[in-house]
Amino acid sequence: MDAIECIEGRKSIRAFKSEPIDRALLTRLIDVATHSPSYKNSQPWEVLIISGDKKRALTERLLQLFHSGVEPSPDLVAPVHWPAAEAGRIEQMLSSRSKILGVDITLPAIVKRSKEANFNFYGAPHVIYLYQDASLSDWSLFDLGLFAQSLMLAAHAKGLATVPQAFATDYAKEVKAFLSIPEGKRLVLGISIGYPDMDAPINQFQSERAETDEIVTWVE
Repeated sequence: MDAIECIEGRKSIRAFKSEPIDRALLTRLIDVATHSPSYKNSQPWEVLIISGDKKRALTERLLQLFHSGVEPSPDLVAPVHWPAAEAGRIEQMLSSRSKILGVDITLPAIVKRSKEANFNFYGAPHVIYLYQDASLSDWSLFDLGLFAQSLMLAAHAKGLATVPQAFATDYAKEVKAFLSIPEGKRLVLGISIGYPDMDAPINQFQSERAETDEIVTWVE
């Protein structure tokens, strides 16, 4: 597929097959992502890939924290308020996904199940954590976002699926300790990756996009 097909065809997948990805292919995806641009070529990204028993143990730890009522404390603070335009798009997405699943996904019980699914990494065989030195500026967060996008597009081009997960960083301190990531790093994003289970109803969902005219201003 060409680059435009890849960008337009990629979507977040929330149900995966258990089949693992060959390590050589995972390595290749990271190699590709390292070609992302960054401020002064600083390349402010570090990657940790977890599989097998370690991933299962991490899921158990995250679920234990969640069910114990431990307050989330991510290194990147979650948004509290959204401007009207962005809030409207979020509301539209929640409504559309609720229709696909046949249940109101904003109900507390459903939100709980959603978080549990997040901490189980949606059944994916691997999870990729992206992190960087905590002293880096916001520009480096932007750069890491570019890296994440490149990684997910490379995965899609190879027939794989991904989903970026903010919830995977909810217990940042505990995750870093569990995975031996130094405290001086900030945990930015978790990405579940694997082969998609396209028979799962949730994977039939396709989020909508704002019309181009809504976001573009022409000045001549």
